[in-house]
Amino acid sequence: MKLSICVTSDIHGYITPSNYRNGEEENMGLAKVASLVNKIRKNNETVLIDNGDFIQGSPFTYYFAKKATDQKNPMIKVANQLKYDLAVIGNHEFNYGMDFLQTAVSESDFPWLSANVVNKKDQEPFLGKPYVIKQIADMRIAVLGMTTHYIPNWEDPNHIKDLYFEDVCESTKKWVPLIHELEKPDLMVVSYHGGVERDPNTGEPTEELTGENQAYQICQEVEGIDLLITGHQHRFLTGEINGVQFVQAGNNGQAIAEIKIEYDKKIKSITPTLHYVDNETEADLHIIELIKEDEKQVQDFLDQTITTVEGDMEITDPMAVRLNGHPFIHYINQLQMKVAEVDISCTALFHDNSPGFPKQVTMRDIVSNYIYPNTLKVLKVSGHDIKAALEKAASYFQAEGGEIVVSPSFLTPKPQPYNYDMWQGIYYEIVVSNPIGERVITIDYQGKSMDMDQTYHVVMNNYRASGGGDYSMFKGKEVVKDIPLDMTEVIANDLLSREKLKAENEKHFRISLN
Repeated sequence: MKLSICVTSDIHGYITPSNYRNGEEENMGLAKVASLVNKIRKNNETVLIDNGDFIQGSPFTYYFAKKATDQKNPMIKVANQLKYDLAVIGNHEFNYGMDFLQTAVSESDFPWLSANVVNKKDQEPFLGKPYVIKQIADMRIAVLGMTTHYIPNWEDPNHIKDLYFEDVCESTKKWVPLIHELEKPDLMVVSYHGGVERDPNTGEPTEELTGENQAYQICQEVEGIDLLITGHQHRFLTGEINGVQFVQAGNNGQAIAEIKIEYDKKIKSITPTLHYVDNETEADLHIIELIKEDEKQVQDFLDQTITTVEGDMEITDPMAVRLNGHPFIHYINQLQMKVAEVDISCTALFHDNSPGFPKQVTMRDIVSNYIYPNTLKVLKVSGHDIKAALEKAASYFQAEGGEIVVSPSFLTPKPQPYNYDMWQGIYYEIVVSNPIGERVITIDYQGKSMDMDQTYHVVMNNYRASGGGDYSMFKGKEVVKDIPLDMTEVIANDLLSREKLKAENEKHFRISLN
């Protein structure tokens, strides 16, 4: 017998094959994924699994969680139409609160799993389902659901106040032998909303070993797993660790993982592959029709005016923004400091097509500027760390022909404008013609020269806080506060509370050639 286990992961609320910034078609979304699933179903018996982060992450999900709260969840409508066999709880499933999550679960025609997320009161899995058994012909398949236990480091405590998150590896060690004993499965699958923390071939760590991702550890320490489904990291992976096949299917419906199983009284082979959606992949018209009205509501919402700008916040010259600052960057830093309740912040102008804010700001303008699904963290860092971060940012520039230009190292192999940060709450001066590492000549805090040995609380996005962009000075630093809301939601919530947004641009830094 041939069986295909199909996996989506980290869909993040994307159904139609278009982005919400400009409506342009992209190779993404569940409607295109559905066509791939339909093709696989024609040839094989199929089990369809979602591996978490399904109901949050796009303007589409934001609208139905925050605005159209009386309507049925369209993500679940689509999942039911696609006939998912099961889903796993991801960390972002908690972002809109427990009531929203419980409603989504109750509307689903399939079970949601998470064995290691338990009620504090009775220590039982909070959704009641740690695993499922699927019987296909004479083959018995067990699927155990696991969720990264790092969630308390990110999530609003009110959303998870009655829950305890067991260490995933320890919980898997407990459940896998129990399932083998009770259920005698022919195939043991662990569907884990978490990622691979080491190089699968060398075992070398590829990140700080915090416990957020434990796939490598699970394969090394837990006996009896045939297939490990991973996610959370938005990577496209297939491979083997310690004899265990593993997959990761990316994000936003850009691909689907298919694991082909050959079975004849016992497992003959397990072969994982990734199928990417592309220009030839047509969107499933049944899915498009199913959410047509929902999508229209969202598009109308995206084009509604949220607030009005007083002054000029449009961006016409991104290089000038990075050299001199800009009211848009000023606003983002101010907002980050306000939400985090700290007085130092850093952020980037993420891309060169960022338009800034027009006179009438819409939700679409927000997602056109803030293009990444970032949350915020407050780190405890020293003056030395801040100096090192500023030096890293200063390396974005170089002197050429009497002008300041972007360093080639930030342009190839791909442009990295998102790795140049602008700071607020401090005043600093950069001289580009100085050697790299010696370009920051002034850092003042509250009118005085910054004490390099003192510690400060700084708010930044989660990518930077993890050391992303080679900002190694931030890696492993103490997280004082975590703000788990997507920044687009933070911005929208703030602008909705304002009748007018005043364009301001105080001078927080000076960048000169000499």
